[in-house]
This record gives sequence, structure tokens and C-alpha cells, in this order.
Amino acid sequence: MSLTCLKELGLEGVSQVFSNLEPAVLVEHALRRNEGVLADTGAFVVRTGAFTGRSPKDKYIVQESATQDQIWWGAVNHPLSEAGFESLYKRVQGYLVGREVYLQDLYGGADARYRLPVRVITQYAWHSLFAHQLFVRPDIFGEALQTVESVYKEGFTIVDVPGCKAVPEEDGTASETFVAVHLTKRLILIGGTEYAGEIKKSIFTILNYLLPQSDFFPMHCSANVGREREDTALFFGLSGTGKTSLSADPIRDLIGDDEHGWGDDGVYNFEGGCYAKCIRLSEAKEPEIWHALRFGTVLENVVLDAETRSADFADETLTENTRAAYPITYIPHAKLPGVGGHPNHVLFLTADAFGVLPPISRLSLAQARFHFISGYTAKLAGTERGLGKEPQATFSACFGMPFLPLHPTRYAELLGQKLVQHAATVWLINTGWSGGAYGVGERIDIRYTRAMIDAAIEGKLDDAEFEEEPFFGLQIPKAIEGVPSEILNPRNTWADKEAYDAQAFHLAKLFVENFQKYRDSANPEVIAVATNMVR
Repeated sequence: MSLTCLKELGLEGVSQVFSNLEPAVLVEHALRRNEGVLADTGAFVVRTGAFTGRSPKDKYIVQESATQDQIWWGAVNHPLSEAGFESLYKRVQGYLVGREVYLQDLYGGADARYRLPVRVITQYAWHSLFAHQLFVRPDIFGEALQTVESVYKEGFTIVDVPGCKAVPEEDGTASETFVAVHLTKRLILIGGTEYAGEIKKSIFTILNYLLPQSDFFPMHCSANVGREREDTALFFGLSGTGKTSLSADPIRDLIGDDEHGWGDDGVYNFEGGCYAKCIRLSEAKEPEIWHALRFGTVLENVVLDAETRSADFADETLTENTRAAYPITYIPHAKLPGVGGHPNHVLFLTADAFGVLPPISRLSLAQARFHFISGYTAKLAGTERGLGKEPQATFSACFGMPFLPLHPTRYAELLGQKLVQHAATVWLINTGWSGGAYGVGERIDIRYTRAMIDAAIEGKLDDAEFEEEPFFGLQIPKAIEGVPSEILNPRNTWADKEAYDAQAFHLAKLFVENFQKYRDSANPEVIAVATNMVR
């Protein structure tokens, strides 16, 4: 099966292919090849070298006639010529001659009706383990791998070779690193980076391209569901805003932690695993994730004690973006398969470095569309190459701009349609700072954030009293059980009220300025949200 596949890809020169190995065997291979070490919990610990996050400037989509008119070209989607792709492909083929490779046959999508076949061919055993743990495995559908070879020909193939580097003057790339997507050939080439997150996010990009063509809504969000009422909730947000931590709720079942689709029957997880940030991880605050870091889990750039092999999750020597990749079955009460009904509640998570957004506020439909197209957060250090130590305020359309091959307004339209059709309530949740900006204030305690979210999802705020704050027009609940009332309105937490007002006005202006690029395609109600922010 796999040898035929490699021949079709022009990779018949490899010395050996290891197909669909299970985690224990992959760990044995990775240890023998000195790709990493074991922690005292049994987790496999690796270092990813110079790249401890994604390299968005090195991501390309091949500019070819069948798809070029659909792509949102620009800062996110960089064009690569057909000739450049072929040059890279030949370089990859030549590099793999005489080398061992690992192959995994997997899926993107936990709903059998909408799944995308994904074949991952990797240079490293631990990258194969990463893919095995994070994508959907065929056994969830009760399938034997040898019976579905024809299915994988209809999917996408990733050829991941960290040791292969581009030659920019010959290949048309900006550097030696490349993530090159050919939509028509259904082929993705990754090289020059050991960061395994590029594998995961390349398939998310593909699903973001394919699903809107069927009016399905691809989402950069986590999702969970109540055990009794089966009320589905979605958590949108960029890396570091709390999608994984907050959706891993001990009183609810986890559908998935990062990527989902919303179709005619509800939502479904794109993945079969979780990719959690674990900097400053603690058992007390995030017990579900803490206990998932065992044998079969991959820990990226986590510092270990040289003698005991115990992890120091507070150590950011290598990066802030320390990561854990583990199967969703490692989370207690994970919902299998990863499907749920239409969401009752949609939550937009933001880590506000300015410290002026409320920790929870309710949004109107127009505000929901505005904040979705804005995608505001503070991008935390390490999630992308080139970021400094300090968090940076950023606007990332649809809370996932780096992964959008189509124009953001296409996804915003899909969100609006779904919200209207299913009458979901939308909340803006600030998981960032309170009492001052970053460096002065403190990050909002996750225990309070959980209490606020639980109150919203459980309907405890349906009849609550709200007040409107003056800068963003947000509706803030006056009281929530288990949460100090003074933190609900952020102005109350600042010692210097005039400084708060100036900071809030400044952030509102940033929202309005960012919105100008989408204003021409927005409806009047959404434009009014921006207009009312700066009066």
C-alpha cells in the first residue's frame, strides 16, 4: 500500500517506509534515533531548534489557474509559482533518497460524512507520532487501514522533511523554510523547520478552503457540551487566549480543543487530539491537561531536570510557546466521536494586554459580527517566529487570519448565517489583564473566568441585570455568583480612572482603524458598531 503511494509521489528512492506505526513503536524509533528523551511521566520530550512556533512568512499557496481567483492573496497567502513548487518538490525527492520515512493514514474531521483523508509522510518518527495523536484515526470509524487505500487518493498528502532546505534564488522562496500548498495536486510540502505545528495547521488551511464551498463554517475554536442538557458551546480565540484550558471543563464533555466545522447537523471536531500550551501549567488550575502529559504525549521545548527528568513548566528558556500534543482520549469526559449539536453559546476569547475590556460581556448580533471580523487579542510571545518577549496587540480576522485562504468576509458571512439560524448567544471573554495594562495589572484568574463562562452557558445570566460601558458599547453583568463584583467592570480595577479612560479610548480607536479595511463589505448594523465606538 505505502510503497505504491511513494512511487506515485516519486519517492521510491527512500530506503524504508514505516507505515501506520502505533505510539509505543514510534517512541521506540524516536529514542533509537536520538530525536528526544522521556520525561518522568513517560511523555516524549523534543526540542524544535530555531523554530519554536509557526513561520507564517514562509507559507505559500501555488498560484495556478484552477484556484487563483478564489484565494485571498496578500500578507497571509503568499503566491508561489508552479515552477517554484516543482523545484521544491524535486529538492524534497532528492533529499529523501536513501532515507527512512514514516507514513500515517489519517483524517481531518470526526464526522464520517465530511472527513478529509490525510496522508502524512515524515522524516522524523516523532513527527509521525505527533500526526497520529492530533489527527482523526481511522479506527474511530471502525475501519481497517488496508481497506481504504482508494480513499486516501481523494485526500491531501503532506510530505514533511525538516532537514530539507529551500534555495531561495532557485525555488522562489523568501528563506530556506517552506510550507508550500498545491491545492489542485492536493499536496503539501514542509521543509526547513522542525516545528510540528506546521503539519497540523496546513490541514486546517485546507479545510478552511474546502468547507465554505459547501456552506459549511470552518472555525478556529474549541468546543464542549453539557452532559445533561447537551448544550454545545464554542470558544473562539488565537493561541494563548485559553481555548484549550477553558474548554477542558471538568463539568462538561470536550468535543475538541482547536478546530471545528459547523454544518447542517451541528459541529464536529477536525482533529483527534489536543495541542495545548503548557507554559506555567499547574495541576491545580488545569488538572485535565496536567494528567494528559503521559506516555504517548509529545512535549515540545519543555525544559526537564537533568537528573529526575521532571518538567519545569515555568521555565521559558527555550520559548513561551511550550506545547503538549496528546490524543483527546487522554482528557476525561472527551466526547467520542467529536461531534455535537448546534451551539447555544459562542464565546470570543481575547487576552487584552491593554487591560480595558471586561472579563465577560454580552454581544448583539451586529457586535458579534464586528468582533469576529476584528479578531482582537494580544498575541503572546513565541506563537510565531520573530515575536519579542512582550505581548503584542493584534487584530486577526475571524480569530484565525493566518489560516484563511479565502477573504475574511466569506467566513464572517457564514458566522452571521449560523447565529441567526440557531439563535446562539455570543459573549466576549477577556482572559487577559485587569487592574492595568500588561506589566502593571494582573492576568484574570482562570477560576473566575471559568465561573463567568459556566454562569453564561448554564443560563444563569439570562435574567441578570446588565450595564453598558461607554467605550465599546458592551453589556456587562453587574453580578455573577462566585466572582468579585468589582472585577466585572474593568474601570473599577484601575487605581487611575483617567488612565483607564485614555487607554480604553485608544483601544477603541485601534478597533475602528482596523475595521476600515472591511468597511466596504460590511452591512450598516456592523458599521454602526464601529461608528459608536469613537464619538
